[in-house]
Amino acid sequence: MTLDIKNVSKKYNKNKYGLKDFSIHIEKGILGLLGPNGAGKSTLLKMIATVNKPTNGVICLNKNNIVSDPNYMRKQLGFLPQDFGVYPNLNAYEFLEYMAAMKGVGGDNLKPRITQLLEGLNLIDSAKKPIGSYSGGMKQRVGIAQVLLNNPKIVIFDEPTVGLDPQERVRFRNLISDLANDCIVILSSHIVSDIDTIADKVAIMKNGELLSHGNQEDIIQNVTDKIFETTIAKEDLTTFKTEQTVVSTSRKNNQLVVRYIANFPVANAIKKEANLEDAYLYLTR
Repeated sequence: MTLDIKNVSKKYNKNKYGLKDFSIHIEKGILGLLGPNGAGKSTLLKMIATVNKPTNGVICLNKNNIVSDPNYMRKQLGFLPQDFGVYPNLNAYEFLEYMAAMKGVGGDNLKPRITQLLEGLNLIDSAKKPIGSYSGGMKQRVGIAQVLLNNPKIVIFDEPTVGLDPQERVRFRNLISDLANDCIVILSSHIVSDIDTIADKVAIMKNGELLSHGNQEDIIQNVTDKIFETTIAKEDLTTFKTEQTVVSTSRKNNQLVVRYIANFPVANAIKKEANLEDAYLYLTR
């Protein structure tokens, strides 16, 4: 199972690109797609999912051009868009049966499959209540269930943890880890912690372009020996931010402990081990 995106662009008008000359090779496993809001992540995912067509370039699944033959992708796809909607008057069972019919999924195994998904996503106790009565996190979990109905070979999640509490995020990550043995999973987020615990590879985007792609260790190499920590007075933070790329701050004894990125440390700074969040902020700053 391979997905090849070659020189893909999406042009909205004369001066505006949603994606520009984007190329990447994706194999079985989990790809974490990171980028700030407006980076072009959703634009890319919609084209992979054959919702939109690229202005230029080619997208191939197993060497089959899905731009000219979108049904080849759709038969193997599970997609959770960022703006996923539900029918509020249906309960979870009814909604998933409806979505299964839309996907052409049926047979004797359908009801056990729906029950399995609802149990795995901790929705079984509310499965016969109208979805309109669900919390945002519960609706998101119903969306995740519909993605998995047809045992897809390529799974796309666009900001899937929005509205999920910390416990639900952990459950979602465990579910995704199990999936990745048999298919391509693309997980898009601007939250690094959604990616760094489970992604086999990471791609970082900004302004519709690919900044870096590879194993997490390779991407972190961008900031090796560039991460420092120092203590400053609270009133000095604004000035410090104009001079350095600040990753995080915490309070300690009426002062601030600041983690920052720099080629050379300020006085009294301590070098720290770099992580994926550091690299992400460095590359997208």
